[in-house]
Amino acid sequence: MKKLSVFLLLIFSAAFITAQEINLLDIDLDMLDSIFDESVFVFETPVQEVPAEAVSPIIRNIRRRGLEVSASYEFMGGINPGWEVYPWELTGEEHFSWAIGVKMGSTVGITAQISEVFRIRSEIRYEMPGFNFVLGDFFFDYNFFDKVFLRAGKYEQGWGISRNFGFTNLLSRVPVAGPSGPSYIMKFDAPVGIGGLQILTMTRVNMAGGAIPTREEMGFGGKYNLAYRWADFDMGIYYQKEMATRGFFSIKTTILDTELYNEWLVAVDNHTDDAAASLAFNLGFARSFANDKFELNGEFFYNGEGYTYFYKPETDFREAGTSPFLEGLNIAINFLYRFGGRWNPRFYTGLLYAAREESLSLIPGFRISPVSNIDIYFAVPVALGNREGHYYQSSRNIKNELRPFSVLLYITFSGSVHAAHYY
Repeated sequence: MKKLSVFLLLIFSAAFITAQEINLLDIDLDMLDSIFDESVFVFETPVQEVPAEAVSPIIRNIRRRGLEVSASYEFMGGINPGWEVYPWELTGEEHFSWAIGVKMGSTVGITAQISEVFRIRSEIRYEMPGFNFVLGDFFFDYNFFDKVFLRAGKYEQGWGISRNFGFTNLLSRVPVAGPSGPSYIMKFDAPVGIGGLQILTMTRVNMAGGAIPTREEMGFGGKYNLAYRWADFDMGIYYQKEMATRGFFSIKTTILDTELYNEWLVAVDNHTDDAAASLAFNLGFARSFANDKFELNGEFFYNGEGYTYFYKPETDFREAGTSPFLEGLNIAINFLYRFGGRWNPRFYTGLLYAAREESLSLIPGFRISPVSNIDIYFAVPVALGNREGHYYQSSRNIKNELRPFSVLLYITFSGSVHAAHYY
């Protein structure tokens, strides 16, 4: 254990010394932030109406006035070497590139229950190098007679089922030319029988920077959910003047312990004379084996809408930005295996393939937790196929160098604390 601690300290110290040259580990690979997610698939839980007498003790507990304070922290260091072209295709003009850096950050959140029906949540995050302050979630909740629930402020809201190709998450879409930052949303949720209705308005204009959104920069949408015992159904629509109007329908069910889901999207381009319509759909499955030690997820996605863009919030592995939905047939396959026992090792492999681009991204990796609050990540992202394809061209590093083959090593120190006082 002593040798391991010295090894971690040396790597982290080296990363800190070099941080003035490379301020953060910015690896622009869409899959990297989800390599070690503990859940391969995440489905939205529908809002259901519950008899008041069954939940009154819980409601009373939620409505207690008081203050909650939470704080989380993370220190991340690592190395990311790679080649400008494949190592097995050297022509004499390539060279080996590498990066080493550090990122440190902390988030402080405050939740204030002002009254039985009024709650406020705010988060402030600061990061180094640079000592940048970032406004995190900042919103309020208001309960109208336990029938309608309002939330308004700065936060991210998601629709849809797929975690490989979130094309039915209409709220993540951004125009080709226009605002593409964090979302500011006002939404109303109302339980309806075995499901729920949600309507909202949203903008991605930088209101934290002082900007006031115009009507053209505001979007409007709604979603309805039905949650039967044998299947869940979702349908929704979203309109914004600078984008196509999109509507979706999705269904998920469980057959023989396997989650199956299917989603459809219709987009109508309001900016053309003929109001051209296009179609996108997927078909996916998710299954756990061996007492949840092994998880497998696969998905086919056809995008007939062409290149459209969605917003990616910041994660520990990358900055916020936009990314395209690739046209034509796309395939995703992911599997995760938890070995259990000492150090809690987990092995993961993720694959994305875009048929029209003839482009493939393959990321095998593993994660271990040798001691409390310390995680070590190792991954080998590889871009295969057409050199002009999306995944090959997306493998550029912070210096705009192509690195379709890299070896990534990250070490994170993280933790959180929580305190509350009620009256």
